[in-house]
Amino acid sequence: METAEYDLMDAAEDRMWWFRAAHARVAHALRARPGVAGLPWLDAGCGTGGLLRRLRGTAPLAGVEFHPAAAARARAKSGAAVAAGDVNALPFADGRFGALVSIDVLCHRGVTEALALAEMRRVLAPGGTLVLNLPAFNWLFSAHDARVHNARRYTAGGAVALLRQAGFADVEAFYWNSLLLPLMVAQRKLRAAAPDAASDVAPFPPWLDRTLHAATRAEAGLARLGLRFPAGGSVLVVATRPL
Repeated sequence: METAEYDLMDAAEDRMWWFRAAHARVAHALRARPGVAGLPWLDAGCGTGGLLRRLRGTAPLAGVEFHPAAAARARAKSGAAVAAGDVNALPFADGRFGALVSIDVLCHRGVTEALALAEMRRVLAPGGTLVLNLPAFNWLFSAHDARVHNARRYTAGGAVALLRQAGFADVEAFYWNSLLLPLMVAQRKLRAAAPDAASDVAPFPPWLDRTLHAATRAEAGLARLGLRFPAGGSVLVVATRPL
C-alpha cells in the first residue's frame, strides 16, 4: 500500500468499527480452531500491528509485513517479533507455526495467490489452522480497492475451491459484514465514478462508529447461533493444513 494508507491504518485500526469487527472475527475463529498447541501464531501481512496487539496473550506471536516502516510500527505496537518480508516467500522455516492469519492480503496486486498459499501451507505445522479474511465480490471493486492496491475480490465458494486446490483441508467460508452490505453497495457505487477518492479507512463520527460496530456485533451474535448470510462485504475462510 501507499505510505499514507499505512498512516491511516495505524491511526484508525484500534478504534474504527471495521477493524474491531474483523479482529473479533479472526479471534473467534482461532478460539474455535486454535491449530497446533505450543507453536506460535503468524500474522502474514500484519500491517501496523493492530491484530497482533488484539491477539496478545493468547499465544506466542510473530508477524511479517512487506513495508519495513509498517513492520517497525507493528513491532512497537504489539511487542511481537515482526519481520519485513514478502508473503510470496515467507522468511520462516517449514512447519514453524501452529496457526496463520492474514487479513485482506491475498487480494493484493503484489501477491501471487498460488505462491502465497503454498508458502502459508509450508510454514504451518501439520494440523495447523489458516484463517483468511478476504474482500467479497468483484462487482464491489471501488476507489477503496485502488487505494489499497487490491487486485481481486472473492466469493465464498471461490475461496473454498482455491484453498482446496492449494492443499488445505476442512475448508469453511462464510460471508460477514452482511447487515451493512446495502450501505456498502450504495457507498461503493457512488464512489465508483471518482477513482481518485480516498480509501474507506478514516475516522468516523463517534456516534456513527458505535452504530456500525453495533451492527457487526449483532451479526456476529446471529452467526454464533448458526445463521449464515448469503452475501456480505467480506469472506472469512478457515482451513487446516492436513497431517
